[in-house]
Amino acid sequence: MYSSQLETFVHVAEAGSFSRAAENAFITPQAVIKQITLLESSLGLKLFERTHRGAVMTAAGEALYKDAKYIIQYSKDSLARARNAARDSGNTVRVGTSLMTPGKLLMDLWPQVHEQYPELKIQLIPFENTPENAREILANLGRNIDVVVGIYDGEFLRSRGCAALELSMEPVSCAVSVQHRLAEKTELDITDLYGENLMLIRRGWNSYIDLMRDDLWQNHRRINIVDFSFYDVHVFNQCENNNDVLMVVSMMHNAHPLLKILPVRWPYRVPFGLLHATDPSPQMRSYLTAVSKAVSAHNL
Repeated sequence: MYSSQLETFVHVAEAGSFSRAAENAFITPQAVIKQITLLESSLGLKLFERTHRGAVMTAAGEALYKDAKYIIQYSKDSLARARNAARDSGNTVRVGTSLMTPGKLLMDLWPQVHEQYPELKIQLIPFENTPENAREILANLGRNIDVVVGIYDGEFLRSRGCAALELSMEPVSCAVSVQHRLAEKTELDITDLYGENLMLIRRGWNSYIDLMRDDLWQNHRRINIVDFSFYDVHVFNQCENNNDVLMVVSMMHNAHPLLKILPVRWPYRVPFGLLHATDPSPQMRSYLTAVSKAVSAHNL
């Protein structure tokens, strides 16, 4: 877990002096100075310039401060999850949720799942959707988080060390600003995108999207393809601010309040399902079996 020295660093950064930080933390100024000195020594960085007017963060200190509060909160959340897990009987499935990976589908299926396995419990674990977080979570499914929903392909699963239960081949849709000229439509034809900037996830992220990209390039050159590297809130903001068109799937419908998701009359689809550990726990196996049965019954 994070060191208490990091929390002291945040106190000093926000207070602007060792003495005021000591008052806020209810410790002596000498203790604050000692902790900061130890932190600087362990990191090999100078975090503060000591002046007669207080403590001023260096460039390194400012860079650390941007992440320090997140590190502290994430560590506290991790500890809370660990304590909850220790108290739990072992029948809880932890579902990771974020703006890009909402858990609504799994909540909708929960009554049927619970009917099959009433001993199972479910817990929602929110996380911030960043490239670093996504890779860390997927590589360690079964530790703090058991399952997340998402789109994928075989290489995606291999590179991230996880497995998937396919729920559907999800149609590729498009998101546009509610002010966009296409927003008045209920469904798009591919020719509606002629002259538009179509934002596609970078080549290599998903083989199904790569095939879509190649087909558009060969047969629909009037569509201008714009690359982006990762689905996060900045991408949705860019789509809305620049009046572009963004490739999405329907599960992202709540990602941005000023965007409208529209189906498109084209053949492109991507695998969508539950991402889980390659060797899931017994309760996770039961959960996956129950979800699979619930989806099959729903599709019937």
